[in-house]
Amino acid sequence: MKAAQILKKMRDLRVLIVGDICLDRWCRYSPEHSEVSRETGLPRTAVIHTETTAGAAGTIANNLASLSVGVVSVLGAIGDDGIGFELSHALSARGISSEPIVRTPLIQTFTYTKLINNNTGIEDLPRVDFINTADLPAMVEAQLVESFRAIAGSFDLVVVSDQAETASGGVVTPRMRDAICGHAGSGNLVWVDSRRRAEHFRHCVVKPNEDEATEASRRAFGAVDFEALRRHVRSPLLIVTRGGDGASIFDDRGERLLPGAKIANPVDICGAGDSFTAGAATALKITGSADEAVRFGNLVASITVMKPGTGTASPQEVLQREA
Repeated sequence: MKAAQILKKMRDLRVLIVGDICLDRWCRYSPEHSEVSRETGLPRTAVIHTETTAGAAGTIANNLASLSVGVVSVLGAIGDDGIGFELSHALSARGISSEPIVRTPLIQTFTYTKLINNNTGIEDLPRVDFINTADLPAMVEAQLVESFRAIAGSFDLVVVSDQAETASGGVVTPRMRDAICGHAGSGNLVWVDSRRRAEHFRHCVVKPNEDEATEASRRAFGAVDFEALRRHVRSPLLIVTRGGDGASIFDDRGERLLPGAKIANPVDICGAGDSFTAGAATALKITGSADEAVRFGNLVASITVMKPGTGTASPQEVLQREA
């Protein structure tokens, strides 16, 4: 199916993104003004400009919105704080519904603060992240699970962004994962992108990158075998992305590698997996073909890696790229 046909059908899709959503803060600092603090004697980082975007699950949502998907909605948990307000604003500015998000004073809003040298345009100082390491409060978890079960059936596609790298603190808890897998087991399309827990999902389309798939295999059964990982998670489809080399498909037809577009000098690969997910998951829903999904996902990612930060691809850019 041509990209134009896929893009046209995207306008009728309703997509729910479930998982860890954060605020990306892109802070430009001035080295010339980074003086030592008179009060503490410690050097300060003098931020002179800040841009904010929704990150993690929000990056997937941004890409879906940019591709003109009909309805894009996010289910997650954020703090009842100023950063949470900024995050809600960043979503609404792109036409993304944050109505299902649970806002609570019991956690802080997950945040990546990136410090970019204003003279060079390079991120050259340690990132400052706001993370949650304690278990998600039981009340918040219950709200999320109840909300998911109430609304998931009204969407054509559910995309799970399990991005938390800590053992606790993420939105996709075992209880939430059970609800997600139950939804997938009922015949609904659920696409999962999980950094550290891919082996725990069942009945979903699972998309790790090569490193994530390798570690998931080792955790599951002590060996690197991606087809065995697919059987372990009872997945109809496992897609292992391999950066510029494309992606490997594992399904009932066996294993095959679909090469990606060769990009000699990518500007920024940050968020490439999320843009691939946005394109491939929706294309899979529309076409029913794993091969078509991977081709379209690679097409979208080939555009976003040529943009700084977590870029997105517009329909016009996709059509130009395909041509």
